[in-house]
Amino acid sequence: MNKISETIKVFFAYLVRPNLYPEMFRKIYKNIFQRNSASRGREISEKWCADRAVNPDEAIMRLTGNSDYEKIENKYADIFDKARKVEQSVPVKMGGAAALNLIYWLCEYINAENVLETGVAYGWSSLAALLSLSKRNGMLYSSDMPYAGRDNDAWVGCVVPDNFRKNWKLFRYADRESLPKIFKEQNDFDFIHYDSDKSYNGRMWAYPVLWGKLKKGGCFMSDDISDNSAFMDYCREFGHEPLVVGFDQKYAGVIFKK
Repeated sequence: MNKISETIKVFFAYLVRPNLYPEMFRKIYKNIFQRNSASRGREISEKWCADRAVNPDEAIMRLTGNSDYEKIENKYADIFDKARKVEQSVPVKMGGAAALNLIYWLCEYINAENVLETGVAYGWSSLAALLSLSKRNGMLYSSDMPYAGRDNDAWVGCVVPDNFRKNWKLFRYADRESLPKIFKEQNDFDFIHYDSDKSYNGRMWAYPVLWGKLKKGGCFMSDDISDNSAFMDYCREFGHEPLVVGFDQKYAGVIFKK
């Protein structure tokens, strides 16, 4: 499919979904006036991340004190085997998994009861959080906007087994519409995982909003922080001391709210 045909398909995908009109207009604005927002400061951010990064094992040990943890793909082998088969059967390609062991063991460390995530795709990060939350009958609140023109709606969160879904609420809008709806149900969180709008401007809007909803002692994690310098700039502006974690040729940043 050529670029023009793809653009037309995406436009009509938005057009039939009035609840996504606000995001459609924001994307039109970005494509006209903020075309470099996705990669702004990427070169300096990549170096900043590379200079600081530790691997997930080191990160879990530093953050939780757990130096002999069991990997969740082994701890919950049957669940992961079934989830991989589900992913393989999906006809639509979506985003890759986050640092799942890090998400799970951070939730365990802080005894998370309320977790917020932005960005779901297949639902791997959702599954990691729910494996921990379900022990405490906690709740995961997820914001995920459908991939316009990709017909992926039926597959969002598909790797999450049915028995975990009672602990999960999925809001199918862009973050700027999902988050106010989530905050009406739950106003503070133990753990927040950001993995949605990767543009510089999108992150710089979302980070302070989410940070304000994080409990003291809570943990904030953002994926793909080397794509642009938003995470680095946010940490510098507000004096945060993050731990940068390198995995799968990308980086995540973790900050505890002291």
